[in-house]
Amino acid sequence: MLAFTPGEPAGIGPDLAVMIAQEKTAQDLLVFADPDVLLTRAKALNLTLKITEKESTTGANTLCVYPIKTADRVVAGELNENNTGYVLNTLDLATQYCLNKKVQALITGPLHKGIINQANIYQDKNGDGFTGHTEYLAEKSNTDKTVMMLATEGLRVALATTHIPLSQVSKHIQTDSLRETLSIVHHSLQSYGLKNPKIVVCGLNPHAGEEGYLGSEEIEIINPLIAKLNAQGFNLVGSVPADTAFTVDALQGVDCVLAMYHDQGLPVLKTLGFKKAVNVTLGLPFIRTSVDHGTALNLAGTGNISMGSLHTAIQYAKDIINYA
Repeated sequence: MLAFTPGEPAGIGPDLAVMIAQEKTAQDLLVFADPDVLLTRAKALNLTLKITEKESTTGANTLCVYPIKTADRVVAGELNENNTGYVLNTLDLATQYCLNKKVQALITGPLHKGIINQANIYQDKNGDGFTGHTEYLAEKSNTDKTVMMLATEGLRVALATTHIPLSQVSKHIQTDSLRETLSIVHHSLQSYGLKNPKIVVCGLNPHAGEEGYLGSEEIEIINPLIAKLNAQGFNLVGSVPADTAFTVDALQGVDCVLAMYHDQGLPVLKTLGFKKAVNVTLGLPFIRTSVDHGTALNLAGTGNISMGSLHTAIQYAKDIINYA
């Protein structure tokens, strides 16, 4: 069984759950959600939906649901901060199922960071607000370091930093944290069957610093670390200017690209594979994959959505399970 948390109830997460129920794939899912929200959304979509709490069901149009009630009525397309506790509750319970090995992986649907922070119901150990699934699941599983990686056909992109302002990126590119990140990416890819994964490491600055004229992080931190890790058996290339790292020729034989910040690498990947890409959290004590899109509030309840990313997230999780 795979746990599935649909995320923000006013978004397209419930639509994804209802629509996947029309497929055979649904028999592998345990959905952590409010059954009433799913049934209401199914009615809006004019689709048949049956709810059961019995796992491994094979019935047509049926979802196995771990029932969790929302605090307030859900209206498709309308955010309600009263229901943010419900969203975090689904994640908490699904995480415990993963840690207790009652399910083999967690698939997450899109949530809305803004409404969770607006509700002011969560602070991390540093006193900061909610920054995303990756950081939240790390804290809930007592994991010191995780890495966000997105993948689509022909390209994997991991991130040295995730959901932080651009003005703070440079101070987070430090030797120790970057070493941890590269180690997690390297060993995770090995666990996926790549014996000697080739990882391209982007520079932080334009032209990878231009020998120090456009920034010093490459000379002082990134390049020396690459040399040390390669001496230990890693297969790292870089630092490479980000504006050339993603060309067809540069990606030949590359297993993953490490971008220094969120919008350095993900626009390229999403241009290549939007609606058929998957978000993977590396370093957790369980497998977690996610859709690569947001809540799409304006599309909730319309049925005018793509299932491609959810299919990819499910298949990617199964592939990791089967290899392990």
